[in-house]
Amino acid sequence: AELDTLFTSEIDRIESWRHEELERAGYDPESALVIAASHDVDLHSAVNLLRRGCTVELALQILL
Repeated sequence: AELDTLFTSEIDRIESWRHEELERAGYDPESALVIAASHDVDLHSAVNLLRRGCTVELALQILL
């Protein structure tokens, strides 16, 4: 059980970091949360879409 707790807290830390990075890039908090929890979505791709001029809505359609 201790290993499960460590694993869960590590995932939480990663998702929290991803969420912060996505918000910093320009995603609204709710969209950032969805992307942060989608582990198959590459963080750099998500950030680059906004940098290239995509709207958040279009980026979500592309990524999810």
